[in-house]
Amino acid sequence: MTELPLQSARLVLRDFTSEDWEDVHEWGADPEVSRYEAWGPNTVDDTRAFVERVLVATALRPRTEYTLLAALHETGRAIGAGVLYLRSGENRAGEIGYILKRDWWGQGFGTEMARTLLEFGFERFGLHRIYATCDPRNARSARILQKIGMVHEGRRREDLLIRDSWRDSDLYAILESEWRSLRQT
Repeated sequence: MTELPLQSARLVLRDFTSEDWEDVHEWGADPEVSRYEAWGPNTVDDTRAFVERVLVATALRPRTEYTLLAALHETGRAIGAGVLYLRSGENRAGEIGYILKRDWWGQGFGTEMARTLLEFGFERFGLHRIYATCDPRNARSARILQKIGMVHEGRRREDLLIRDSWRDSDLYAILESEWRSLRQT
């Protein structure tokens, strides 16, 4: 898997278009979806600005951000988004993130999306290490990161100011050798 769109068993991860803002707004405006995020709940203007920012980042060369819309393979219905940031070329490091519309929680789509992003980072970009962070209270996200083989490396204390309060972030990571080993089992 090296080119876009990315395909998994049930999902297609593709670049955004300007028309995607309404789908994005379905989860972006949901306070439960944005509970542990630095953004949201979004207004219509917030969501449109986000999609425009993603479109600008998509056009940059070299490209270092791959924010991709996650759609169901069979219907094309948008259910979330995932991102791979290329953080350090010298150290071959990347970061992933993902978000799902609440209707699709608990069905394995977050895990499937995160695995697809790992494969993209390791296979397409030859990354050595991919990491992710999550709010320590976000047990669902922590489970996804553990399921895809990421190791909890620690907690960054009060590293994000979100809605007027400091938030800790748990740091998870996986090395290319660990990922390859998991794929063989």
